[in-house]
Amino acid sequence: MRAFLILHGWGNFRPAGHWQRELAEALMSRGERVVYPQLPDTDAPTVDAWRAALDEAFSEAATDGARVIVICHSLACMLWLGARPSEASVERVMLVAPPSQSVLAGIPEIASFAELNVVRPSADTRIVASDADPYCPEGATVAYGDPLDLPVTVIPGGGHLELTAGYGEWPSMFAWCLDPSTVLVPR
Repeated sequence: MRAFLILHGWGNFRPAGHWQRELAEALMSRGERVVYPQLPDTDAPTVDAWRAALDEAFSEAATDGARVIVICHSLACMLWLGARPSEASVERVMLVAPPSQSVLAGIPEIASFAELNVVRPSADTRIVASDADPYCPEGATVAYGDPLDLPVTVIPGGGHLELTAGYGEWPSMFAWCLDPSTVLVPR
């Protein structure tokens, strides 16, 4: 048995059309177990509140011994890297558009996330990010891939890989959820 845990980023109220919402709906329509929580105080989040929400959502996803596939976007990537629960039930993780700690530190509403102790996950973890992400100007390979020894797929010109960058339905992300050998490509 498997379950999908989808975690959004800062300021994201899970809008219609966003690739995460499209993904959740597509997976649920196949009968998959999906946990896609609205994280608290999304405009001014705190690490403690998001950690508590993550723990609760992860417990829900891992019910009945399910293997959990985690898909994080933006600030949720930092939460996962620095405040995740035990990975014993995690099958694999996809971190999408993780923001750099230096950028986070410069945004008062989310600066506390820059202080998290980022540690390499033990579960199979991959990163997909754009080469034109304003929230990670040095690039995900430099910020996370190389330091944490994680594979990075670079999407040319994809911005922050969110709705305003054209990331609504994302067929290769859906395919990756069902088959981890899928290569992520631009929408």
